[in-house]
Amino acid sequence: MNEKIDSIIEQLKTLTLLEASELVTSIETVFGVSTAVNLNTNSASVPTTAQAEVAEEKTEFTVTLTEVDASKKIAVLKVVRNITGFGLKESKEIVDNTPKILKESISKDEAETIKKEVEAVGGKVEIK
Repeated sequence: MNEKIDSIIEQLKTLTLLEASELVTSIETVFGVSTAVNLNTNSASVPTTAQAEVAEEKTEFTVTLTEVDASKKIAVLKVVRNITGFGLKESKEIVDNTPKILKESISKDEAETIKKEVEAVGGKVEIK
């Protein structure tokens, strides 16, 4: 080891238990760290970063019609009818009263397809 570290180790060996406790508290405060130990060593119950990321990935999406260009309202209306399966009246209500949900609990691929269809005819869509 390096001489500086050896010197610190030798100094630490001379500390009383109370002084060592105070040193730990000071280190935690000064450096903003915690010396708490997690006693749960069961690795199955402690998710790794990769496991946490996989668990957080969304699998269901909601597509919301957020805006419609007034000059392209009819084209958007036709696409909305096709996507939702609603009649003319219900589809017109969605197009006239944005923001409105077009579809819920769908896959990412389906949401992206809907977004492309609506944006191709002049509407704006948000995927959540």
